[in-house]
Amino acid sequence: MSQTAIFWPMLAQVFLVYIVYVVMGRRRYGAVKSGEAKVGQYKVRTTEPGSSVTVANNLINQFELPVLFYVLCLALHATNGVNYLTLALMWIFVISRYGHAWVHLTSNNLRFRSRAFYVGAIILLLAWIWFALHLVGAV
Repeated sequence: MSQTAIFWPMLAQVFLVYIVYVVMGRRRYGAVKSGEAKVGQYKVRTTEPGSSVTVANNLINQFELPVLFYVLCLALHATNGVNYLTLALMWIFVISRYGHAWVHLTSNNLRFRSRAFYVGAIILLLAWIWFALHLVGAV
């Protein structure tokens, strides 16, 4: 297996970040255009209207748990740890992040959103455990 295959899920996760930026920009623009908000409200997030604050919160989420994902992908690549299992785990993590973002930016149903989050968090934990085993030569 090519070690560079690990960069595809990374690129997909980066693409998600840009999707969220676009959604945030469109919602903020729409809020100003409709009169729901004034441009000055975006200086401080506490005055940002609800239509866009959820997107801003989701953007923050994209730089929390996914940071561990990026580090792990680079570590797997650097140690020749990319295989079908690790690649599958990374793709499942990315899919869970897309699901989390979709729910967060649409219905914001906490039950579904938290499930998507926990699936990703557990998958990432399993991948980190596999990486530790890889480092000690157990796998």
